[in-house]
Amino acid sequence: MNNLLRRNLLPIYNNAIKLTYRPFADAATKEKIDKIVKNNKVVVFMKGVPDAPRCGFSNAVVQIMRMHAVPYDSHDVLADENIRQGIKDYSNWPTIPQVFINGEFVGGCDIMLQMHQSGELVEELKKVGIKSALLTAAEESPKSEEKK
Repeated sequence: MNNLLRRNLLPIYNNAIKLTYRPFADAATKEKIDKIVKNNKVVVFMKGVPDAPRCGFSNAVVQIMRMHAVPYDSHDVLADENIRQGIKDYSNWPTIPQVFINGEFVGGCDIMLQMHQSGELVEELKKVGIKSALLTAAEESPKSEEKK
């Protein structure tokens, strides 16, 4: 009976361990991510690149950045497995995309969408010296009405 259990359960146990094992980012990866995040005002770790996002959530973040005309540094996590896992460990956030503003983790797609809708994103960008294109458009709108 003992051999029967071992033969049938050990592969299941071993597979469970393999599936739940997750390597942590090494020191070099952490240092690389830290340098990227701290040397840029706005950073997006995403799946794909801004011109060709490879997931809907990454695409949504790119669209929000475009609406605000935010200059940002982007990194394709699909191109480097160390960065893909490392950024999750770095921010202690399990999903991609991840947005950092002024060296601080802001959130993913859902948080960026909320910030965009509430106007909070405009304020956060202003704090780091970036003027949102939406703010510029709103300021110019009354001027164009006055000319009529």
